[in-house]
Amino acid sequence: MQTLLKTATLVGLLGGLAACGETTTEQALYGGGAGFLGAAALDTNVVAGAAAGAAANVLYCDQNPGKCN
Repeated sequence: MQTLLKTATLVGLLGGLAACGETTTEQALYGGGAGFLGAAALDTNVVAGAAAGAAANVLYCDQNPGKCN
């Protein structure tokens, strides 16, 4: 059961990464969700994972605007 949960979480994480968002708010939400799921799959701090994911996605989309819209 644990393996299935981790696999489903990672699939969701990858799907979240594929959706960049058109606005900064969407980018933060998608990145935060992906970070949350990744942290949950790795059994680490989900708040820190969500914060890191949100920041990383916003930064990535800011640096690569043609790839996020």
